[in-house]
Amino acid sequence: MQPRNMSMSGVVDLAAVKAAGEAKVKAEQARAESARQGGAGAVPPASLVIDVDEAGFELEVLQRSAEVPVVIDFWAEWCEPCKQLSPLLERLTQEYAGRIVLAKIDVDANQMLMQQFGVQGIPAVFAVVAGQALPLFQGAAPEAQIRQTLDQLIQVAEERFGLTGVLVDQAAADAEAGEGPAPVPAGPYDALLEAAVQALDAGDFGGATRAYQNVLADDPANTEAKLGLAQAELLGRVQDMDPATVRAEAAKDPADVTAQIAAADLDLVGGHVEDAFGRLVETVRRTAGEDRNAARVRLLELFEVVGPDDPRVTAARSALARVLF
Repeated sequence: MQPRNMSMSGVVDLAAVKAAGEAKVKAEQARAESARQGGAGAVPPASLVIDVDEAGFELEVLQRSAEVPVVIDFWAEWCEPCKQLSPLLERLTQEYAGRIVLAKIDVDANQMLMQQFGVQGIPAVFAVVAGQALPLFQGAAPEAQIRQTLDQLIQVAEERFGLTGVLVDQAAADAEAGEGPAPVPAGPYDALLEAAVQALDAGDFGGATRAYQNVLADDPANTEAKLGLAQAELLGRVQDMDPATVRAEAAKDPADVTAQIAAADLDLVGGHVEDAFGRLVETVRRTAGEDRNAARVRLLELFEVVGPDDPRVTAARSALARVLF
């Protein structure tokens, strides 16, 4: 069905977008079920805490920070406060169940990393999010303060960078804790989600957006609603665009961030996923300040449309991390 008021005939294949969304939701459900059964796609709890050296820093910290915030604990064997803080960080990392990863760096063996981060004393705790290094705190802080800091880190990583963490092998976690698998909660949102899909099919992107937002207001982690909202917002943005004009403006001025963002939207709905991602990564690279942030945020929104498990998203996240760092 051709959406109403669409000025780009043939560009947006709504049926394909819907099918992709349904496939993505099914994949997420299968991935979660696989994790509960100890299957592929989930990481064991032990891998959430890792020892990192200079040789493995790019792979284990920089690249990993494109999908999950990496907390760095700078420590040394002779440091007494470190012996208090490190076990606490390890316990909290397991408790956060994939929302963060803890990288432990021995400063005696990794002086270069210590200098690069400007560490003046230990213990010192930093984070790397989408390739960006952030100082968190220094010294053996109280647990309540550390929890608050980690909560803020997770919130910023999700809201500004679209990072929702990694899936933990729940079967392994339950085995370690001596518990059985957690029950799968029932989804009471079928009617709202169906209404959103019907609005999307009818080209009522505003109605679909509101319906998905209603679901997310009660269930912020609802995968189907998050995906549907990203699609509805994208289709709403492009429905009145003139493709020729948008592309001409983007080609005329590569420094025009607004034009590049609009062209990236068109690229994505036209099926040119790599072009959309590449355009915005390059825009982030050449800009700064609010312009850079606008391009980065739109890129993260487009990641939501395609889905975090898509290899093109993984590649683009790595490219974004390299540009930001």
